[in-house]
Amino acid sequence: MSVVIHETADVSKSAKIGTGTKIWNQAQVRETAIIGDHCIIGKSSYIDVGVIIGDNVKIQNFVSVYDGVVLEDDVFIGPSVTFTNDLYPRAKSTSRAWSKTLVKEGASIAAGTVIVCGNVVGRYAMVGAGSVVTRDIPDYGLAYGNPAKLKGFVCECGHKLTEKVKENNLNVLYKCKSCDKEIKIPVADFKKII
Repeated sequence: MSVVIHETADVSKSAKIGTGTKIWNQAQVRETAIIGDHCIIGKSSYIDVGVIIGDNVKIQNFVSVYDGVVLEDDVFIGPSVTFTNDLYPRAKSTSRAWSKTLVKEGASIAAGTVIVCGNVVGRYAMVGAGSVVTRDIPDYGLAYGNPAKLKGFVCECGHKLTEKVKENNLNVLYKCKSCDKEIKIPVADFKKII
């Protein structure tokens, strides 16, 4: 399956684009960016120099992904999400020591969210629309608000985990009511729910 690049997209010749990836109108992909196989880069999205995007990632319209961001496989980024990369922004900055941000496998970030740099969004975590992420979100974490706070946990299928099956000193075991999958959450993460 070949790469599809809309005629109005601006894709650097030094960017690496995986098989089956589609880059839509007015998107910009900068030098040395790496985009995996079977990704979608939505209209007017911006992928900065050095960004790394895994396989099967869906980036909706008007998303800004700046240098220092890594999106692992199967990540969903909703419309108008912004990733920052500078904790101390100034117009006359001489530093290019950008803070790194990692979004792990299967995570979803809903529309209009701002991800402040230097944070990790865990595997299969879900961030609610309009949130401002200022701290790490654990695997399977459900976080939302400004600032985003951990409010619970979600299954890999995306549904909120509400049925506790078992709890001990190390883990809380949930069973998803939607798909019956069991998800083990470390007690240390469970105690972070606000």
